[in-house]
Amino acid sequence: MTSSSNLLDIGQIMEKLPHRYPFLLVDRVVEFNEGVGLVAYKNVTFNEPFFQGHFPGLPVMPGVLILEALAQAGGIYVLQNLNEPLDDKVFLFTGLNKVKFRRPVVPGDKLELHVEYTKHKLNIWRMKGKAMVDGDIAAEGEFSAAVANKKDM
Repeated sequence: MTSSSNLLDIGQIMEKLPHRYPFLLVDRVVEFNEGVGLVAYKNVTFNEPFFQGHFPGLPVMPGVLILEALAQAGGIYVLQNLNEPLDDKVFLFTGLNKVKFRRPVVPGDKLELHVEYTKHKLNIWRMKGKAMVDGDIAAEGEFSAAVANKKDM
């Protein structure tokens, strides 16, 4: 069971992630289970800057941004487990596998981000993710990420 101390609002998310508008794609964490995963969400509004060009008259959230939202949720999961700020480190995507897009995400949707921890070794973390809208899978896949030193980049 998740206690309220495990829930993160936008202010706490901004303490964890370096992303800012217009690239911060997680609004709230509603469930966190150490060693298991987390559930977060992104409220998708017509005011998102990418809708101006993707696509005029037919606004659809780009699939790569859905994956980015999952990656950010995964980053929050890792940082909650590390229980330390990034400071001189950065959390980077290192791979995507078995990615499938199942339905479009449009303005007004609440994108639920389900991240399932798979394993980690040293600084590499592996997870599975599902982005869902109204109980339907919009996108899913497996991804890996690393915690790296900024000075090494």
